[in-house]
Amino acid sequence: SSYEWFFQVKDDYDSWVEKSTYLPNYSERNVNEGGYHIFEKIAFNQSGRKTTVWRAKSKGQAETKTEHPIRNDVHDVLSILYYLRNLEFNDKSAGYTVPFSIFMDQEEFALKMKYLGKDSNKKVHNMGRYRTLKFQPSVIAGNVFNEDSKMTVWVSDDANKIPVLVESPVSVGSVKMTLKSYKGLKYDFTAKVD
Repeated sequence: SSYEWFFQVKDDYDSWVEKSTYLPNYSERNVNEGGYHIFEKIAFNQSGRKTTVWRAKSKGQAETKTEHPIRNDVHDVLSILYYLRNLEFNDKSAGYTVPFSIFMDQEEFALKMKYLGKDSNKKVHNMGRYRTLKFQPSVIAGNVFNEDSKMTVWVSDDANKIPVLVESPVSVGSVKMTLKSYKGLKYDFTAKVD
């Protein structure tokens, strides 16, 4: 809320994914970013390598329908988070890169996430210190991110791998997102140092 006076971001994302692969079957997003609005529904046909997209200026308005080819194993912005959280990095060295594809805005984007190593005493404002894994995901340039934006994400170095801190430049400055609370984790949260 402290950023909303100069750049409002109110986005809702929903995704239905396969439990075994974390690949999406269907997703919706309702976006409001600094005056930019879009409502988008995507049906993923992973085996048929295509998507069907319905778009409108806002939810409830007339939608346009299009179809788009995709490559294998294409994610949406939510399903990729769950997929990446379930990868193991204990045997990986700093610099290890995971390639992935995301379909958004009627386009497929080939992206990557670079593992930067462990930070065993990362301070998170008003939340304490954590054992973390540090990552740098590539971003899609557009309304929020510039072409050369470098986002950094720290996730808990435990079985949960929940984000505890995200820092990123955006088109109007920079943002820092910190963990405020958590509940319903599958595993005990063991990453907190103090």
